[in-house]
Amino acid sequence: MTSTQPEQTATEPTDKAGVKEWIGLGVLALPTLLISMDLSVLYLAIPHISEALRPSSTQLLWILDIYGFLVAGFLITMGTVGDRIGRRRLLMIGAFAFGVASIIAAYSTSAAGLIGTRALLGIAGATLMPSTLALIRNMFHDDRQRTTAISVWMTSFMIGMVIGPLVGGAMLENFWWGSVFLVAVPAMVLLLVAGPILLPEYKDPNPGKLDVLSALLSLLSVMAVIYGIKELAKDGWAVEALAVLAGGLVLGTAFVVRQRRLTDPLIDLGLFGNVRFSGSLVALMVAMLAMGGLFLLLSQYLQLVLGLSAFEAGLWTVPQALAMVVAAGVVSGLAPRVRPAYLMTGGLVIAMLGYALFTQLSGADDLALIVTGMVVFSLGLSPMFVLGLDLIVGAVDPARAGAASAISETGQELSAALGVAVIGSIGTAVYRGQMAQELPAGLLPAELAHTAEDTLAGALQVAASLPEALGTELTTIARQAYTHALQVNSLVGIGLTAIAAGLVMGLLRHIPAPNHAADKD
Repeated sequence: MTSTQPEQTATEPTDKAGVKEWIGLGVLALPTLLISMDLSVLYLAIPHISEALRPSSTQLLWILDIYGFLVAGFLITMGTVGDRIGRRRLLMIGAFAFGVASIIAAYSTSAAGLIGTRALLGIAGATLMPSTLALIRNMFHDDRQRTTAISVWMTSFMIGMVIGPLVGGAMLENFWWGSVFLVAVPAMVLLLVAGPILLPEYKDPNPGKLDVLSALLSLLSVMAVIYGIKELAKDGWAVEALAVLAGGLVLGTAFVVRQRRLTDPLIDLGLFGNVRFSGSLVALMVAMLAMGGLFLLLSQYLQLVLGLSAFEAGLWTVPQALAMVVAAGVVSGLAPRVRPAYLMTGGLVIAMLGYALFTQLSGADDLALIVTGMVVFSLGLSPMFVLGLDLIVGAVDPARAGAASAISETGQELSAALGVAVIGSIGTAVYRGQMAQELPAGLLPAELAHTAEDTLAGALQVAASLPEALGTELTTIARQAYTHALQVNSLVGIGLTAIAAGLVMGLLRHIPAPNHAADKD
């Protein structure tokens, strides 16, 4: 594509962004929202897809998971490719591919075809994510402006995840299942039209040679680790899942060893020697670990314990999305005057209070309490996500912003998957233990009792097949067990968030607010 603006050099200018850059930020925020929305928008469409395409159970899992796997697997490679060929160019390529794949996915006529287009959507999404954040690093050089811009970017990403089911439900009420994919198309067209006009081109002037073997090791290791974690969360300590996870760790180790030996590595491991980068990354991953594990449990609680439909549950996430918008504005206003570590730690304490509210759930009439808790922990986590990302991308030379952004996003993907596996496994163990203890002996045949003790969804299915009185008793026992599991998991979330706060204060408290840059170490 033809550039309409001169490329920037690696020397970072000091002038402030103008109207053009802020409009360009809006162009970048929209695809960011839609990419994250695509992670969750499909959940409500699955029954419709199952009816239309008749996928096998294995195919159905791949329809759901292949997108996230490939986004995570290709992030590091695509972040580095953007540094080499130009971030705007990669963004335009990704936007075109994402739009085309969305149209093909909408009109898929077979399960295999939909899996293939979801895979293409994942690869295209991996080109878009690091490019958008890296371009923000290039467009906003002033510390205060960059913090505000990243708060807009992160808010867009988080809102996309929250409203995905809501948008999916609205589309499915009025159109066919493929319509959930077409939501992204107008945004990609807008990006293709406005991008060359509003966004600068930027690439590393001395990128070095792209190492294909490193890219392959990166892809396979990240995908294997995430796949192994997801399978362990779903099936427990299965040999196959452990083998895949171990293989991913071996490939990851080989990737790191290779980077140390290359003249032009895919990732400069020296980045991790910068405490702003590594400290922010680790703290961000721990906070994401806590949130990722609880997010899925909370959505299930709304539906399976409180009895809301998926669309109703989506509606009750709107206050959480609004809280993120408010928090982002507050963080942007305070960041110039308050050290980032103090803001992040204060926010994490607030997040712990939100998690603490979940320990008071009773299993009935909890809607106000659970929505309040979701709002409070969203308010509290916003400083960590906004300022943590700001420190990560601001800690590196603009020439390496794409790789730094990709490392950050890959870390968050891994943490979210690990959170589901670890916290989900703890919750499952607590649920099963309480069900085994509370379910009266002989109440159910052994096979039905095993199904009820395995998952809450299974217990509710068994209850629906029983006489009314017996079904009501089983439903009450199972919902109370799940409520107890969520209470325990909330305590785990509090502990992990406290660890994140300790990391922030221990590693990042020396970093000054932008208005006191002269005090930097």
